[in-house]
Amino acid sequence: MRRRQRSVRVTVAVALLSVASAIVLPSVPLQSVLWLVVASGVALALAWAALRTMWTGVLQARRDNAADRAAAAAAYRNLFSVRAGEQAAFATAMTERLAQAHLAQRELEGLIVQHETRAQRAESRLADETVALEAARERMVKLEQAVVALRAEDDSVVDLVAWDEKAAQKTGRKRSLKQA
Repeated sequence: MRRRQRSVRVTVAVALLSVASAIVLPSVPLQSVLWLVVASGVALALAWAALRTMWTGVLQARRDNAADRAAAAAAYRNLFSVRAGEQAAFATAMTERLAQAHLAQRELEGLIVQHETRAQRAESRLADETVALEAARERMVKLEQAVVALRAEDDSVVDLVAWDEKAAQKTGRKRSLKQA
């Protein structure tokens, strides 16, 4: 706390009381009623003047302190309104950012679900295609076996036709291939 300078009013009040004391003290040893009445009247007037001066100083100090408090309250009120505005802007910005973050999270979750669904479909198609491939391989193996069997039969048919022709030549009659 800073030290306040002694006011002029306090100095004047002390000077007035000193003058009153200086007037009363010499009149006491004189023991003159006139001097005592005059000194006490002057001392009383000077004491009231000193009291009035001090009281005015006290009132002025109170007014100054009240003005300082009012100025501090106004500054605080202005600061509070500025801070409240900043807080509202911050809260709005954070709410928007939070909403955007939630929206982005929802979008990402949707993408994850979509990709998981696609992956499951791809896995089921892969499984279906694998089953179809195995079935096709089995059919291919059966067809290859059938082709081999047919070739073997074709060879026996060819052998049979060749034998039939030899037999026909021996017997003299010719058969057409269409009949065979």
